[in-house]
Amino acid sequence: MAPRKNITRGLRFTLTAVYTVVFTLLLIGVSLLFRQTLASNLTQAARDDLDQNWAIVKAYLRIDSDKGENNFHPVWYYDRNDPDESSIVAGVRSVIFIADPDGHTMEASANYNGLGLDKQSVIKRVLASPQAQLFEKHDSKGTPYLVRASYINAENSNRKYYVAIGISRADSQKLLNQFTLLIFGLVPLVVITGGVMGWIFAGRALTPVVEVARAAQRISGSNLSLRIPMRGAGDELDRLIETFNQMIDRLEISFNQARQFSTDVSHELRTPITVVRGQLEVALFTAETVEQYRDAIVTSLSDIERLSQIVRALLLLSQAETGQVVLQKQTLDLIEVVDNVVDQFQIPAEGSDVTLSFISNVARCSGEFDRVQIDRMLSNLLSNAIKFTPAGGGVKVTLDRSGDTAEIRVADTGEGIAAEHLPHIFDRFYRVRGPGEQASPEKGLGLGLSFVSWIVRAHGGSVEVESEAGKGTTFIVRLPLSSDVPALIEAPAELMKPV
Repeated sequence: MAPRKNITRGLRFTLTAVYTVVFTLLLIGVSLLFRQTLASNLTQAARDDLDQNWAIVKAYLRIDSDKGENNFHPVWYYDRNDPDESSIVAGVRSVIFIADPDGHTMEASANYNGLGLDKQSVIKRVLASPQAQLFEKHDSKGTPYLVRASYINAENSNRKYYVAIGISRADSQKLLNQFTLLIFGLVPLVVITGGVMGWIFAGRALTPVVEVARAAQRISGSNLSLRIPMRGAGDELDRLIETFNQMIDRLEISFNQARQFSTDVSHELRTPITVVRGQLEVALFTAETVEQYRDAIVTSLSDIERLSQIVRALLLLSQAETGQVVLQKQTLDLIEVVDNVVDQFQIPAEGSDVTLSFISNVARCSGEFDRVQIDRMLSNLLSNAIKFTPAGGGVKVTLDRSGDTAEIRVADTGEGIAAEHLPHIFDRFYRVRGPGEQASPEKGLGLGLSFVSWIVRAHGGSVEVESEAGKGTTFIVRLPLSSDVPALIEAPAELMKPV
């Protein structure tokens, strides 16, 4: 029972069933339409024959009386020696009924007697009507006859006499019955054939869908790089494949972000936790005075604060990259924004014996920006530039504009970045280290440029870096002065802090 149940619930069965039902209804509808058309044509042909027979009656029949007498009776005037006229009149008189206004029979053929003579009420109704009347009658064997009833005026008199002529419809009924039997005999065969063909064609039509399903089954969390190949047909299935691949792209990005977050957390928290634990164990077993315990606790608190900073930065960056932090934009003049941030870093620059300057090549550069995020982006860039520029060097910030795009350059004369590090400079926790150099809190967490990259992308811009070891580094940020990026909630104030 299970396979049968699966078949009846399958898309192939559904398509075949729908196709078969629609095809059957259409076939029956067309067949009934043809039958109705045939019946109408046969009825019209019978009426035309009756009209011709009535013309014959009008031509050859007279209601006459003997001279000097008032006994009217039907008289057929035709050449009895002419076989054609005799045959025509005989054909008309084979189904005929003539009666006087009182309903008395004047002439009735054997065939009409088999149909049953018309009642007086029918005769009076026909005599009173200016139009001929048509109706159908059946003999004892059920053979249908179409009857045309009207009247003829007597010769030299206004008296009307009832005349009804009929025509057998046995041949028409036989033809109609044969057509009906043929239709309903062929319909089951045609429906079965159509159902089989529908099943075959539905299977062929769904073959690409089955192939797509098999390809999708091979995609899992461990191999999200797989994609379903396009068929190149440009049809609905290709659009479905394209949409499916785009969904896999988004899933891959989400999986990579989750995996990266897990890796970053485990990697960055391992060393500080080990250090804190080691310091507390040493203090527990070796400290002898209150001052020694106090020093151990102060050192541990410092490391714990760094742990908190790492966790907070990771959470904020994860929220930013997954769209939970949305820009709160307002109209800003970048000249004023950049100038304010540069002023804030003048004291740290002087403390490091680094010359910090700002030059704007435009008189005004306004656009829609998130002030908090732009300040944070500039703060991270300036902090890194001052940190890695030796004493006596300089950091130069330049603002320019090209059409609807603002360009901010932060150039330093520091130690520069080797070419092999440039592709990874915006990765989380990636820090450029010299030979044998170890990571230290003073060198930062390696998250600042990740935030810079997110902030620029969130504004619809781009960021790139140009550097050469020993010759300094230049970060180039390009921001559109108008953007359609939605702004729904205000970003947390913690994002202002350089990391």
